[in-house]
Amino acid sequence: MHSERFYTLTASCPDRTGIIARVTGFIAEHGGWILESSFHADPGIEGEHARYFMRIEVKAASLPFMLTELRERFAPIAAALQMDWKITDSAVKKRVVVLVSKQEHCLYDLLARWQSKELDIEIPCVISNHDTLKGFVEWHGIPFHHVPVVADNKPAAFAEMQRLFAAVGGDTMVLARYMQILAPDLCAAYPGCILNIHHSFLPSFVGAKPYHQAYQRGVKLIGATCHYVTADLDQGPIVEQDVIRIDHSDSPEDMVRYGKDIEKTVLARGLRYHLEDRVLIHGNKTVVFR
Repeated sequence: MHSERFYTLTASCPDRTGIIARVTGFIAEHGGWILESSFHADPGIEGEHARYFMRIEVKAASLPFMLTELRERFAPIAAALQMDWKITDSAVKKRVVVLVSKQEHCLYDLLARWQSKELDIEIPCVISNHDTLKGFVEWHGIPFHHVPVVADNKPAAFAEMQRLFAAVGGDTMVLARYMQILAPDLCAAYPGCILNIHHSFLPSFVGAKPYHQAYQRGVKLIGATCHYVTADLDQGPIVEQDVIRIDHSDSPEDMVRYGKDIEKTVLARGLRYHLEDRVLIHGNKTVVFR
């Protein structure tokens, strides 16, 4: 991450010749200083069209206009190239709402990274279906909202969570071992904005108790997966994964203990990639410019 203010352009479009020339030529025409650039051409599989992905950081001070005008001037080029695109400003901190249940390890790790400025974000609130971690969260000066989720109140509970997220101006929702399945309406309201950490190396062992499932299968590797949340349980686009080796002597309880370390690091890395606009979603896959 650069110390000076910069704008980040992320885009994808049908692949063709001259894409880089059009985009970088536009930046150069206005004196823009490119700090970092990444590109990827996806040829697609049978029945799909080839698609091009890019991420470009431009020093803000090098341009003669501010972000709004930059977007206005770039829009015709984007339209001509049939781009899905956005431009973000490094000076605007992302607002991350954390959801948690009773397990604290991912929450502890995120708050430590937030407090040390390793994650330079705003955390406007934490939402939980239990009040177990209320004191810990409020000790950090962060508002805590207890929204119980039981069989007969799920629509109202998820509507309240959506209301809270909107009320605090949330950009990203992070499920830090939040042990409830989000309502399809909530997932649909924020596509590509809800991140989950699943305690297995997806697509293996979806759903509940994946370490116990792994134990029953006698696997030699266990892992964790950071992915976007969709209405299909544990099926959303994958952002980051990691694994650790185990053997026949490890119990499910051992796996849970080992897994907590992987879960923390995978969630933190995945969240960082998302916050830095390094993740571009393509169908149910992602392009991640590390």
